[in-house]
Amino acid sequence: MEQLPKSRTEPDGSAVIRVLSYNIRSLRDDEEALARVIRACEPDLVFVQEAPRFFRWRKHAARLAAKCDLVVLGGGATAAGPLLLCSLRVFAERTQDVLLPRTAGLHRRGFATAVVRIGGVRVGLVSAHLSLDRTERLAQAGMLLDRVAGMEVPYAIAAGDVNETPGGAAFGRLAEALQDCWTRSPWGGEHTFPASAPDRRIDAVFASAGVEVLACGVPAGLAGVSSTDLRSATDHLPVLATLRLPAAP
Repeated sequence: MEQLPKSRTEPDGSAVIRVLSYNIRSLRDDEEALARVIRACEPDLVFVQEAPRFFRWRKHAARLAAKCDLVVLGGGATAAGPLLLCSLRVFAERTQDVLLPRTAGLHRRGFATAVVRIGGVRVGLVSAHLSLDRTERLAQAGMLLDRVAGMEVPYAIAAGDVNETPGGAAFGRLAEALQDCWTRSPWGGEHTFPASAPDRRIDAVFASAGVEVLACGVPAGLAGVSSTDLRSATDHLPVLATLRLPAAP
């Protein structure tokens, strides 16, 4: 596998970061395998979907973060499942958990959002898990883009479980407004679901204009990431992206 760029801060304040998006199915699978995969990816930011939402959910999120040498940035049950984890390299300016309008008979959805500084760069973050319902999913994609536009930051990263492939309307709406990082610089594997025999890409990392996408894909074959751990950690495969955030001129 082609070597993945390491995180770093450049002399001018530009930041090269590793971003991981991962649906963890409420930690119902092999938590130790999950932690090994996350640690091996060496992420600065982890956009989690399906974080624990019920009894002692904060304790479960904090335990996972500690196992991965990370800290909880925001989200969890208060965002209906999306969660943000980060390394100590990341400085949080503000966080906000957003609950989306509820549709009768469907699961409540939300966004875990934050504005952070890394190196000399400010960036907005949104972790999302869109609806299984096509109409609601398309509306939520629009809400996500509205949230990104309202952050008033030079750059933004949105990542998560889109619950449809790139040919779908919601995925297409996101990819039209933001960079689909896999399309920009494919690396590693493409398909993310199901983990046991992946045949579709329904998880993605998106970045705003100006973000340089160095590599993006499923980290199968990355040093320290075993195929056994990927299959047993959860029912999705993770998406790992290396991005360069240029310093403001």
